[in-house]
Amino acid sequence: MQATKRALLIACGLAATAALPLSASADTPAWPTKPIRLLVGFPGGSTPDIAARTIAEPLSRALGQPVVVDNKAGASGNIAADQVAKATDDHTLGIVINGNLTSSKMLYPKLPYDPAKDFTYLSLIATAPLVLVAQNSLPSGTAFFDAARQAGDKWNYGSVGVGSVGHLGMELLKSRVNGFKPEHVPYQGNPQVVTGMLGDQVQMGLIPPGVAMPQIRAGKLKAVGLTGGRSALVPEIAPLADAGVKDFNLEVWVALLGPASLSKPAQARISREIEIVMKDPDVRRKLFEQGWQAVGTSPDGMRTRVKEEAAIMSKIISTRGIKLQ
Repeated sequence: MQATKRALLIACGLAATAALPLSASADTPAWPTKPIRLLVGFPGGSTPDIAARTIAEPLSRALGQPVVVDNKAGASGNIAADQVAKATDDHTLGIVINGNLTSSKMLYPKLPYDPAKDFTYLSLIATAPLVLVAQNSLPSGTAFFDAARQAGDKWNYGSVGVGSVGHLGMELLKSRVNGFKPEHVPYQGNPQVVTGMLGDQVQMGLIPPGVAMPQIRAGKLKAVGLTGGRSALVPEIAPLADAGVKDFNLEVWVALLGPASLSKPAQARISREIEIVMKDPDVRRKLFEQGWQAVGTSPDGMRTRVKEEAAIMSKIISTRGIKLQ
């Protein structure tokens, strides 16, 4: 009889343990235990900020804690990325762009974080092609590149900083189009690049659709072409291949990550919830309307994407001799 009671007690204990959340034990409260800080390395209204704010509310509902977007603009997003890498509170995450993980290490000899070692990769969030946008007074298609050749280095282009996809993409474009020599002018964010074009400070830029299309549809700026093939995001924009630029495939993307020190319960919970959030039709619709194609990947899928793109960006940087001033 005593043996039977003992067996029942052991069985009940095992059942109770199995019923606990993946992120908790009998002595540890379920993660998260306080609000989540979501760092974004670019200003409000920028494309990474838009993506962050789109997922923040549904992720907050899923986690049962507020997800507070905190903009820490500067150094092409590297200031915020470094703060994420050094966070120790187990409740700090970050939204980063391509360059923070694929090109910054090659461009910044004293980069304070290691993209491969100092983060917990969680998921790609969204991707978008880039639109080559120009001042409305300039011609379109092949005529645009003819005019650009005549202008030589008297024309400028804007990007969100050295090593950004907009910068490296334009340098790649310069290597593909003979006589195309616009000079680089860095800005804090893509909205500022657009302002620079409207203010006649720069003639062009490779801009994500979410920022470019309102100005294009309002007739204030002109679309020269789209990187890659046609996209459901902007079906009215022809690819740059139609203007004679072949094999020019680039995307901008945003991803969710945490510090390398992020606890296993936090990693498991976020991975589970972000997968659900990224499949939500309302989230996908909102991202699409703002110029993003919702993605959502496993941590391994994100790591593979970063590794592949880092190799491409390294080649652009080395062949074009790109260095920080």
